[in-house]
Amino acid sequence: MSPTTEGTLVLIVTLLMLLSGIPVAFGLGAISVIFLLAFQGLDSMHVVAETFYSGLDEFTLVAIPMFVMMGAAIGSSPAGKDLYEALDRWLYRLPGGLVLSNLGACAIFAALTGSSPACCAAIGKMGIPEMRRRGYPDEIATGSICAGGTLGILIPPSVTFILYGIATETSIGRLFVAGVLPGIMLTGMFMLWSMFAIWRSGFKSHAADFRYSWKEKFSAIPKIAPFILIILGVMYALYGGIATPSEAAGVGAALCLVLAIAIYKLWQPAQVWQILRDTMRESVMILTIIAAAVLFGYMLTSLYLTQTLAQAIADAHFNRWVLMFMINLFLLVCGFFIPPAAIILMTSPILLPIITAAGFDPVWFGVILTINMEIGLIHPPVGLNIYIVNAIAPDVPVVRVMWGTLPYVLCMMLAIVILCIFPEIATWLPNHLMGPGR
Repeated sequence: MSPTTEGTLVLIVTLLMLLSGIPVAFGLGAISVIFLLAFQGLDSMHVVAETFYSGLDEFTLVAIPMFVMMGAAIGSSPAGKDLYEALDRWLYRLPGGLVLSNLGACAIFAALTGSSPACCAAIGKMGIPEMRRRGYPDEIATGSICAGGTLGILIPPSVTFILYGIATETSIGRLFVAGVLPGIMLTGMFMLWSMFAIWRSGFKSHAADFRYSWKEKFSAIPKIAPFILIILGVMYALYGGIATPSEAAGVGAALCLVLAIAIYKLWQPAQVWQILRDTMRESVMILTIIAAAVLFGYMLTSLYLTQTLAQAIADAHFNRWVLMFMINLFLLVCGFFIPPAAIILMTSPILLPIITAAGFDPVWFGVILTINMEIGLIHPPVGLNIYIVNAIAPDVPVVRVMWGTLPYVLCMMLAIVILCIFPEIATWLPNHLMGPGR
C-alpha cells in the first residue's frame, strides 16, 4: 500500500474517531497502535510504551499544571467579578461601557489563567446577567463574552503556546512575548466593534446624569491590584531572563493560590481541594493528549506519511501566500470539529517543515495558529465557549448566541489578515526583547 493510500486511510479513521465523541487521547492512542500493528507488525509494539513516556519526559511540561493551577485558583474566587466591577466604574461613560468592561476583564483574566473556558465562565457568570438586566441585546451580551473568553489562549501565559512550543521545539518564552501585541490588538478590535454596534443601536445603559464618584472608582482597585502585580511579576521573570516558563509558572501558581486564600478567604479544606482537583483533572487530560499525540506523530513518521505530505506540497510549487491561505483554511475547518490541544499536537509537527520551507517565522505562525483555534472556540459544531455561555444563560437560544459571535469571528479573520500583512506585530516584541530568533 502506498503512503498516499495509507495517509488517506489514517485521515478518514482519525476524523471518524474525533467525530464519534471518543476521548481524544484514547482515540489517538488506539489509532496509533492499530496502524502500527497493521503495517509494521508486532515488532513495532516494542517502542509504543517508550514513545508514550517520552512524550511526557520534558521539563517544560511542568508549566502546564502550574498555569492551570493559576486559573483554577483565580476561577474559584470572585476575582473575575471584581475585575469586571472595577473596569465598569471606569468605562461606563463610553458607548457599551459594560461590554467594554467585560472584554477588558476577559483580557486581564486571560493573563491570569491561560485558559479560554475558565476565562469565559469566570467573567460570563457575572457579566452576562448584568448586561441583560441593564437591557443590552442578548446577541452582544453573549457574543462578547464568547469572544472575550478566547483571549485566554492568546494573551500570555497560554497553554496553547506551551503545547505549540513543545510540539515544534519553538521557544515558549518567545511565543509568550509574541502573543502580547496581537492579544492587545484583538481586544481593541472586539471593543471597537462592540462600541459601534451599541452606538448604531442607540442603546444607553446609564441615565445621562449618572456618575460614579472618584471614591467609588478607586475603591474597586485594591482587590484586583495584587493579581495585576502577579501578571507583571510573571511576565518580568519570563522576559527579563530571570526564570524559565516552568519556574515562573510555579511562582505564579503559588502566589495566586496564596492571594486567593488571603484576599477571598478560601481557606476551607473543601475549597482548597476543589482548586487542586480541578488542576489535576485538566492537567491530566492535557498531558495524556500530549503523550498520545507524540505516539500518533511517531506513527505518522514511521509510515512516511508526514514526509510524503510535505514533499507533495513542496512539489506543487504553490505561491507561499496561497500555501498560507490553504493552511489557514485547513486549521479553520479542523477547529470546527476538534479541540485546540488536539489540533496543535497533531498538525504542528507536520506543518512546521512546510511553513519554514516557505520562509515563514514559526513564532509568527504560532500566533496565527492560535487565532485560528480561537475561531474554533466560538464556531459550531464544537464551539466550546458557545455552550459555556448557553449554560450561563440557558434561556438564550444557542442559535442566537452563534449569531452574536459572528462579528467577532470576522474580527479574528481580519486580525489574521493584518498579521499576514504586518507580521512585525507578532515578531517585533520578541526580537526587540530577546534578540533575533531562528
